Amino acid sequence: MSLVTRCPACATAFRAHRDQLAARGGKVRCGKCLAVFDGIAALVEEGPERVAVEPSPQLGLFDPSRRPAPQTPAAREEAPVPEFMAREEPRRRPWVWGLLALLAALALAGQGAYRYRAELAAYFPQARPALEAGCELIGCAVRLPRRPDLMSIDSSDLQADPRREGIIVLNAVIHNRARFPQDYPALELTLTDDAQRPVVRRVLAPQDYLQGARAGALSRGIAPGGEAALRVYLDSRASAATGYRLYLFYPS
Repeated sequence: MSLVTRCPACATAFRAHRDQLAARGGKVRCGKCLAVFDGIAALVEEGPERVAVEPSPQLGLFDPSRRPAPQTPAAREEAPVPEFMAREEPRRRPWVWGLLALLAALALAGQGAYRYRAELAAYFPQARPALEAGCELIGCAVRLPRRPDLMSIDSSDLQADPRREGIIVLNAVIHNRARFPQDYPALELTLTDDAQRPVVRRVLAPQDYLQGARAGALSRGIAPGGEAALRVYLDSRASAATGYRLYLFYPS
């Protein structure tokens, strides 16, 4: 059995069922003026003359009899599709990702070639022209490899020159333990006193200990597994040195 309730704000009457009114404690919303009112308190009796009532969209939400019937698959196919749903999905382009992956791989290979350009030129001499051409573009140089961990001083001694007073002679043998040629290292010579305290420290560049005809060997470096013997004369008259320390390194 349906009941009739009247909106106190606009006096519009609506027909409702008991379960609709009981669903929210009697609170309903007018379908015309949207006012919320107590539908139970606003019930009216129908006399001999029926009250003109209007359907309420808000009441219809709680009335199973007013829900639209589910569409059949055929009806759904005939129904117009909204514009935003009718838009065609962007096509996936797998070749774009492949191209990006290729560019990333080339960038990584270029970074590795820049970092290890000296080793690559030493292991693959045929690649040196290409590496040098690339370095000309970015302002770098293809030098001989510099691996101090594969370079050692096999022997060294420091003696006074018997012919000249105050002159000492440094003799040393540098050994390249790498399987590729390496650049000549710099040497740090420290003269010490009886308490092993530094008295004089001097850095010898390859040009300082490669003299005369041997200076042309600077560009070729020390051959793989090869050795380089050196002799350097130093003036020690300004120091009272009794010992020494000798290290090799590559300037940064």
